[in-house]
Amino acid sequence: MPELKDLLEKRILVLDGAMGTMLQRYRFSEADYRGERFRDWPQPLQGNNDLLSLTQPAALAEVHRAYLEAGADILETNTFSATSVGMADYGLQDYVHEINEAAARIAREEADAATARNPEKPRFVAGSIGPTNKTASMSPDVNDPGYRAISFDELRIAYREQVIGLLDGGVDLLLVETVFDTLNAKAALFAIEEVRAERQLDTPVMVSGTITDASGRTLSGQTAEAFLISVSHIPMLTIGLNCALGASQLVPHLEVLAARAEVGVSAHPNAGLPNAFGEYDQDPQQMAAQIREYLEKGLVNIVGGCCGTTPEHIRALADLVKDYPPRPVPDWTAAAPKIATR
Repeated sequence: MPELKDLLEKRILVLDGAMGTMLQRYRFSEADYRGERFRDWPQPLQGNNDLLSLTQPAALAEVHRAYLEAGADILETNTFSATSVGMADYGLQDYVHEINEAAARIAREEADAATARNPEKPRFVAGSIGPTNKTASMSPDVNDPGYRAISFDELRIAYREQVIGLLDGGVDLLLVETVFDTLNAKAALFAIEEVRAERQLDTPVMVSGTITDASGRTLSGQTAEAFLISVSHIPMLTIGLNCALGASQLVPHLEVLAARAEVGVSAHPNAGLPNAFGEYDQDPQQMAAQIREYLEKGLVNIVGGCCGTTPEHIRALADLVKDYPPRPVPDWTAAAPKIATR
């Protein structure tokens, strides 16, 4: 999408904030999650936020509008766990395409309406593709380290179905995010490449990993640099980091990506670290103050929020980035990102 690349060269774009944090405010009951359509479903459905694209679409549209009004340039679809792997917990594997397409259409309508109101600020929709609740690189059984709960091909098929649904719903780009196991991400990227080739599309791709603790590594053991190298065979719009840590803790890892990547760099951290109750206490001004360091060091092209962030956080970021230029992107024309040598 040349327009999106052009914008990234001109200014720092703002990704929206947390969907789950906002949906919690509605305090939806089991009956709300079910709606009329799934009233007699044999399994509990409460907590399946992706299903709300079918049963509570008005709430999703309202959340999207709030983020757009706060200044977000890019909306994420409500599809973080919307694969057959994730939906298997609820017996909803057969609804994966419909859930993804519906979520994409809801975001698409809100983004298009915002663009129509202000054509000088075009809005985009990113299809959110999460890591699933299974890992292809590690065993969930400490007594059987060779066991794997899922195979690469099973993940590829699951991601392929999700990607098709998102594209059918009209997304502008695809965001493979919260990558804790790069092998899972490779399955998603393989599926994306398959579908793009079949449909002769050039849909941009963002890839965002997650550093899980102070060790500076993903759950499957990679450093930020190793993560970048592992996915460098795929043409990307951006590489970045999200979730797990607050903004300040991500700085050294973003510095690595910014120094090595020849594509854009993104970051959407949590609103600080969770407290003893699993809640996020960092207010918008505190988060913006920490993200200012990204901007002063020229590390990013896209910023946004993950767990605990709200439209107020995104508004603070949108106000902040106006005063800073984006990180220069070394080579948008490369067929695939190159890794800068030491």
